[in-house]
Amino acid sequence: MKKVVPFLLFVLIAHLSVAQNLNPAGFHTHRESLKNSFLKFQNEKKGRVAFLGGSITYNPGWRDSVCNYLQQRFPETEFDFIAAGIPSMGSTPAAFRFERDVLKNGPVDLLFEEAAVNDDTNSRSPEEMVRGMEGIVRHARSAKPACDIVIMHFVDPGKMDEYRSAKIPVVIQQHEKVAEHYTISTINLAKEVTERIDAGEFDWDNDFVNLHPSPFGQGVYARSIIQFLEDEFSNDFSKEKAEQHETPTPLDKFCYDAGKLIAPNPPKPIKGWEFVENWHPDNDKGTRLNYTNVPMLVGEYPGKIIKFQFKGNAVGIAVAAGPDAGIIEYSIDDQPWEKQDLFTQWSNNLYLPWYFTLESGLKNRKHTIQIRLSDEKNPESTGRKCVLRYFYFN
Repeated sequence: MKKVVPFLLFVLIAHLSVAQNLNPAGFHTHRESLKNSFLKFQNEKKGRVAFLGGSITYNPGWRDSVCNYLQQRFPETEFDFIAAGIPSMGSTPAAFRFERDVLKNGPVDLLFEEAAVNDDTNSRSPEEMVRGMEGIVRHARSAKPACDIVIMHFVDPGKMDEYRSAKIPVVIQQHEKVAEHYTISTINLAKEVTERIDAGEFDWDNDFVNLHPSPFGQGVYARSIIQFLEDEFSNDFSKEKAEQHETPTPLDKFCYDAGKLIAPNPPKPIKGWEFVENWHPDNDKGTRLNYTNVPMLVGEYPGKIIKFQFKGNAVGIAVAAGPDAGIIEYSIDDQPWEKQDLFTQWSNNLYLPWYFTLESGLKNRKHTIQIRLSDEKNPESTGRKCVLRYFYFN
């Protein structure tokens, strides 16, 4: 034992020295400062801060800690905190629901945005990752050109594997393209968590638990984000004035910067489709907020067509994709009919809110879309339903 104890002590000291070298600041990329929001909070004693993302932002944890930090950092400021996290939703849904969920009380002074986990796990294409994130940024700054934005990259096992293989996850590359183009600061928590685990500070299974972090994991996120904010707010802005952020030409001219949701409320009945004022599933499967006990346009009879006109360059539908989700066929401007399976890998047990972008890159003019249910169905589905919550256009 006399030989073992000194060895264990040496290992412990070595472990701690490695852990202490991992400063959260090493995972922060500071571009344009948070001067505008600081001056608003400090001088005007008012501020609106929005948190946009998926379930990691929706769940209690880092968001609450950041709110507490801001209130303590600016004790005389009256804050309006907008919690706009919705489970399973990444940058494409966020771009289209931005008006409803983020700007509902008016323009935002400081926006926290995360979509790296859901854009990846929901299999969004690299093109969509840019179009969605760029749409969010441009929408925020069209509402308030002085809006400060912070983009965060949260962790999941796939991202850890890629970093350990000396690769940068595609979704982080795409979101960083947007951040760099608009000089927006980013916090790479995916890389930070990976390196902290590899340094022996904690482990994934017992401490962080999974991509929906344990309270411990939420604390890791909170500490890093708060240090980022403290570093930003430690700058001397006393002689500065708030300025509008420059808005360069878009990276992608078809980005979703004018996204909007339209509830389907047909002026007269549509044969084969039923407008249900207070829809809820007729089984015990899970649901999500705003997708149950709400108006829905429900179709389940193949061949019956709904037709809507819209103006823009993209169109899609937001549905409750449950165990009975069907396959739709759609045609835009009388082009050949195409198919979209509404059944997702999670639909067996949950009426999952899902955004299907049916077409993008269109000419920015008036278009007509027709939708009908197909005779076909996914082998795993129990039905052929389309439970439609919104049309969305850009």
